Amino acid sequence: MVIDKIENLKQYVSLNPLLPRVMAFLDSADLPALQAGRIVIEGEELFANVEHTLPKKKEDAVLESHDKYIDLQIPLTGVETMGVSSRAELPEAVYDSGRDISFYNSPPMNYFAVKPGMFVLFFPQDAHAPAITDEGIKKIVVKIRIH
Repeated sequence: MVIDKIENLKQYVSLNPLLPRVMAFLDSADLPALQAGRIVIEGEELFANVEHTLPKKKEDAVLESHDKYIDLQIPLTGVETMGVSSRAELPEAVYDSGRDISFYNSPPMNYFAVKPGMFVLFFPQDAHAPAITDEGIKKIVVKIRIH
């Protein structure tokens, strides 16, 4: 997992060959003006989902993980609390290959706050419980295929 300010994202481009394309997309997009829905950047290799989340309490947040994609999560409005646990410390979960997701029945081990202007990169080893907010938020989740 990486958490940092969005202006520092370029320091992490060596982590995946698609990250320079992500940077180009983020630099060219008017992020606050994006409408909810899916934005195809490079087919199934690289795409973004713009979401409006509803309020969610910690106890309602479910840990999830992905095997095929890295999640780059960027809150656009409001503060988002996220939970995280290492997959290695969780019991096995059923994997839905069609949706590239596993859900876990354990609470997150740690929580942290992410504000607009920040980002989080979640890798396959990071089970995460996003979108914990008091008022709901607008966010973008960029799905980056693992190579």
